[in-house]
Amino acid sequence: MAIAQFGKETSSRGEFVRQPNRFTDRITADGSSGRRPEAGRYRLIVSLACPWAHRALIVRGLLGLTEVISLGVVDPIRDERGWRFTLDPENRDPVLGIEFLSEAYLASDPEYAGRVTVPALIDTVSGTVVSNDYPQITLDLSTEWREFHAPGSPDLYPVPLRAEIDALIESIFHNVNNGVYKAGFATGQAAYEKAYLALFAELDRLSARLERSRFLVGDQITEVDIRLFTTLVRFDAVYHGHFKCNREKLSEMPVLWAYARDLFQTPGFGSTVDFDHIKRHYYVTHPKINPTGVVPVGPDPAGWSVPHGRS
Repeated sequence: MAIAQFGKETSSRGEFVRQPNRFTDRITADGSSGRRPEAGRYRLIVSLACPWAHRALIVRGLLGLTEVISLGVVDPIRDERGWRFTLDPENRDPVLGIEFLSEAYLASDPEYAGRVTVPALIDTVSGTVVSNDYPQITLDLSTEWREFHAPGSPDLYPVPLRAEIDALIESIFHNVNNGVYKAGFATGQAAYEKAYLALFAELDRLSARLERSRFLVGDQITEVDIRLFTTLVRFDAVYHGHFKCNREKLSEMPVLWAYARDLFQTPGFGSTVDFDHIKRHYYVTHPKINPTGVVPVGPDPAGWSVPHGRS
């Protein structure tokens, strides 16, 4: 069997099994978690390459929390020491004073030996990680930080629609968001084909749904649209070739391509996409998959600005 990119997260059958999130504390409006929302106290660390972090970046912006929760961006090239703050002066995060995100992880748990991931929500007072629980971070930004939301900001997780949103989130996570990784990191043919088939079956179902409505749950953007978008926007640039998800390109799936462009052209979405970071991260930091480290020039991002025709 081939050597896995992430050996600790690969089963004996060659299946990629994503590690659980280690830090799952929450910041709650009523303080029941032991932490309350507080302007200026917390710092969101993201990679512009990472779809899980990209969600939090979009939600933070849409809700008007950019002046409330500060932002740190790591270098897209992750070396053996993990995510690096080499984009900042003196190669240190200017607020946390650390060179590697792993320093905050180890300050929180000196025995931590797992993979250091983004997004990470950091308490700037203690320098420790509050959460790397990416599914919960965005939901809490919508529900627990309401006192700091900008006037007129969208309700991304409306109470009457939560059951429908949650059901979609579950299937999209397993088959699409994580599905591309299960295909790309598989080290066995059967594991790869299982993930590949589940991915495209789910994309077909979503395409049929989106023929009937502008967004996944009616005519408003919700949390589940953001979660799907961050995978779709990486599809042709990375997942189609690098992860062997190649039945079709996104640009060859008319409904999903128009839907993705609709979101991309919505304020707060396209401005957060950095195709350079995305391509350099995947093609350079997965040497078991792309040993040459050569980064493809295409595809041409101009297509994302073509009118989408959805309303």
